[in-house]
Amino acid sequence: MKSFFLSALTSLAAIPFLQTSAFPNAPFVTSQRWIHDSTGENFTYAGVNWPGAGEVMIPEGLQYQSIASIVSKIKSLKMNVVRLTFAIEMIDDIKDNGGDVTVQRAFVKALGSTNGEKVFQQVIKNNPTISTSTTRLQVFDAIAAELQKQQIYVHLDNHMSKGAWCCSGNDGNAWFGDRYFDTAKWKRGVAFMAEHGKAWPNLISIGLRNEYRKPDSAGSSLPYNWATWYTHNMELATAVNAANPALLIFLSGLDYDTKLTPIPGAQDLGNGQRFRLTDFRYANKLVLELHNYQNDAGSCGDIEGGLWDNGFRATYNTNDIVNKMPVVLTEFGFSQTGSEHTRPYATCIRTLMQKWQTGWTVWVLSGSYYIRSGTQDYEESWGLLNHQWTDWRSAGAIDALKGMVEVSLKG
Repeated sequence: MKSFFLSALTSLAAIPFLQTSAFPNAPFVTSQRWIHDSTGENFTYAGVNWPGAGEVMIPEGLQYQSIASIVSKIKSLKMNVVRLTFAIEMIDDIKDNGGDVTVQRAFVKALGSTNGEKVFQQVIKNNPTISTSTTRLQVFDAIAAELQKQQIYVHLDNHMSKGAWCCSGNDGNAWFGDRYFDTAKWKRGVAFMAEHGKAWPNLISIGLRNEYRKPDSAGSSLPYNWATWYTHNMELATAVNAANPALLIFLSGLDYDTKLTPIPGAQDLGNGQRFRLTDFRYANKLVLELHNYQNDAGSCGDIEGGLWDNGFRATYNTNDIVNKMPVVLTEFGFSQTGSEHTRPYATCIRTLMQKWQTGWTVWVLSGSYYIRSGTQDYEESWGLLNHQWTDWRSAGAIDALKGMVEVSLKG
């Protein structure tokens, strides 16, 4: 009898469908301040931004390293998510201009015929699966696949409409109806990426727009206010949920995504509108996101009060908080070239993320950019990686970041 039971247990252990937990454990949902995976476990975002919304409109760094090598570096930090940015212009080409642009053509267009071809040859040397026929979106597919292979989640972020460096009030991407910010094409583009992302098992969330900001006098004619924000964001959120019901949907605020002040308490947004989770059948898919770059802060108190009042109080369970929601700090960062990681700003962000048990993605992975603000092969001193993407820029800063990841994942 004993041998029979041992044999039965051995057979059962070999049946794979009996496993109760396997990456990616999607889709994710929210429950008040928490994010849960499909097993009901809490999930805390602990990751990094990988830009892909510049003029070339593919994720940075491939002229220096392979996709697998870059992802392995992220994995070595034990991060669990990448905020992968994209530009609406890429989808406009697909929909309106005869199809997606090849990687080769994208480099030539952004860098010129000589430099563009040179950088493209470096890219295909490091990444042999990329060819003259590979398109930009196919590179995003390849990166998502490698992240899936190494068990890292993807959070897509619509960073810009026109592919370029972000952000300013006069870049034409600031607000609905701005020079390059075609609202209808924005909605179409984000919904397209949500739909396309169904093929990525590790895609768990999407940010509707990065850093709304007041445009200059040559910009949008639409009012820069919460009523406009509400109308267009919630129309798109509904469309995204219809396109891909599995995704969490991140809502960013005004003033470079530093303010979501009226959202937690469902305050009047104007025109009688109020944001109430109960108005949306996909309420358990909505997440707030904020950014913070108070690098010159003299103390943690200078940062904490503002972050809390501007949105993080949505995580607090009191009667005045109508919309109890998760809040993720999707951008913060500082120079990696000195001792900034020991200064009040950096230490405060680490402390607050632990104290509030909330998620984050640091800006930025890139040691350099294909092109930024007209400068090719631009050096990024804030990059976790060095210029050639071969190693970390600052061992001290990386050690501190590893500690932050460890604490977040324990939480």
